[in-house]
Amino acid sequence: MSDDTNENTAADEPRGEGARPARVVGTPSPAAGHRVLAAQEDDLRPAPGAADDYAAPAGAGAELDEKAARRAERIVSAFFLLTFLASVGFIVYFIGWSGRDGGMHGVVRTRESNFWLGGLMALAFLAMAAGVTIWVRRLMTSAPIIQERHELRTAEADREGFGAAFMEGARDSGITKHKMMRRTLLLAAAPLGLAPLFLLRDLGPLPEKRLRTTFWGEAVAKAQKEGKKGVRLVVDGTNAPLKVSDFASPGGMITVLPEGIEEDLPEGDVLTQTAKAVTILINVPADEFKPAKGRENWHVNGIVAYSKICTHVGCPAALYEQTTHHILCPCHQSTFDATDAAKVVFGPAARPLPQLPLGVEDGYLVATSDFHEPIGPSFWERG
Repeated sequence: MSDDTNENTAADEPRGEGARPARVVGTPSPAAGHRVLAAQEDDLRPAPGAADDYAAPAGAGAELDEKAARRAERIVSAFFLLTFLASVGFIVYFIGWSGRDGGMHGVVRTRESNFWLGGLMALAFLAMAAGVTIWVRRLMTSAPIIQERHELRTAEADREGFGAAFMEGARDSGITKHKMMRRTLLLAAAPLGLAPLFLLRDLGPLPEKRLRTTFWGEAVAKAQKEGKKGVRLVVDGTNAPLKVSDFASPGGMITVLPEGIEEDLPEGDVLTQTAKAVTILINVPADEFKPAKGRENWHVNGIVAYSKICTHVGCPAALYEQTTHHILCPCHQSTFDATDAAKVVFGPAARPLPQLPLGVEDGYLVATSDFHEPIGPSFWERG
């Protein structure tokens, strides 16, 4: 018996109850008569010549009810006025109130500033979005638009047609008819567009030459006027002066500041000056230390000091590998060699960490001058 006969015979064999009937090869699929979706795209497409019967969204159409349109215009205008008031409030608060008591540029009223600035800007955008949404839903006509396709070339007739279509679209949108809505929209958009420009102030002024000096230089000058060799190093957090004998074990690292930074500065300047003056002190084994030329006297028995501010983007370079004597910045993995003037050995930093000259006076570690180069990221304007 042939294979075809076997297939037909198998197809005719009875199956158990509930079994799906076998499909004979060559017959159309039974799924062709079933639809997964209740309505297919072809069912939703209007028939040729039936454009006039196309249903417009609720509340809109080719012709608008004048009474409903005026009511919608007032609502839209109210939202645009709310946008204007919120935007102006944002600008006024930013300029007038946020600068008091430190404002957003300090730590006293940061939460309050963020609440009001964020809330007012969110209200402005929300009101603008609500106004535009109601405008589109209630004031724009929704007659079907048929686009004719022609060759891709520009002709005078096309330009005239574009102008006519543009003006027709402007009329359909209601922007030319509803004067109050148009004026309030322009009123709302003006300050809302200007508001982001005021945020540029948050970037702060250029540091110019401010990073060329730190409180180390001021403190050293004061100490030398008193007949001292330099200003003593104190441990960050305890303000305890540091003796050479207290830091005699190779491989250690500690954060230090100039003595008197909290007592000699106004309260509002302490945080800023501390951030600039923060320094790491490292005890490098004498047999591995390689002082740079001209800096042979900047260390004390292998104890060396570098700025803690990474020269990439200003993160604290606060990690130290005792086995490799590498200083690491955790933000972008810039790595500096503590044994060789903190030169860059890996990562995106462009220059070494600035070094602080050290000396000894009465057994205490002292700084004999300020950093000799600007501290901080290399992208700052260094004057």
